[in-house]
Amino acid sequence: MEEARTVKQTVIDRFFGSFGRRAVGMRSSLVFLYRLVLDSLYWTFAAPLLGKGLRVGSTFDEMVKVGVNAVPIVMLISFSIGLILAMQSAYQLEQFGATIFTADLVAVAQVRELGPLMTAIIVAGRSGSGIAAEIGTMKVGEEIEALQSMGFNPVKFLVVPKLLALGIMVPCLTVISDFVGIMGGVSIAVFSLDLGFTRYITRTIFALVFKDLLTGLIKSVVFAALVGLTGCYMGFKVEGGAEGVGRNTTMSVVVSIFLIIVSDAFFTSLFYYIW
Repeated sequence: MEEARTVKQTVIDRFFGSFGRRAVGMRSSLVFLYRLVLDSLYWTFAAPLLGKGLRVGSTFDEMVKVGVNAVPIVMLISFSIGLILAMQSAYQLEQFGATIFTADLVAVAQVRELGPLMTAIIVAGRSGSGIAAEIGTMKVGEEIEALQSMGFNPVKFLVVPKLLALGIMVPCLTVISDFVGIMGGVSIAVFSLDLGFTRYITRTIFALVFKDLLTGLIKSVVFAALVGLTGCYMGFKVEGGAEGVGRNTTMSVVVSIFLIIVSDAFFTSLFYYIW
């Protein structure tokens, strides 16, 4: 009887001990994330106004890696999405003799939703993982501690150039994605639906309004911040050598895509009701 009571108490202690450790770990992670966000905002916006400088050269290097090098894959996927969307839309609309409205559907869906969403997912998989791996490797190699010992702030030195590059280039990639996706729809309209290039483009122009483009650009900036902060956070939290780098790199992509989709649902609902 006494032995059974002891086993029961041990199980209870382990359960609450595990729960407590998880709670403490979550609190520590939230505090670290809070400080990372505040430091990023300070070194991005406040510090340059106070004469503490901004790593412009590194920012341009990151812009090339994040944006310019990603143009081909963004164009390829966006063109494919435009093709698929136009074909599926025409399949349904032709039953009602309204094939011309394929232009409306493709344009609005691409600019408001698919352009920013697909671009952000591509950047998360391509650049977000790279950010986590780079910072994580530096963490494992104790290079971040070396930066701190030399008087460099890791957030200013590593995080800010990446966030600025993402914030500038993701909206630019989104605009490219919008245009190429619409061109994918045009190719289907001209070669398969016999709508005519001029007629399709005219319908597309009338279907789009400025708020459609603005909605997509606002989303893209938010997505860029989420990808950058997630990648940097996962990089700084790496533990356990090369295995930890691989684990956190994978987690950065998974978490980034999850946050992108959740925030996209939120902003889509918000813009639907206010606009």
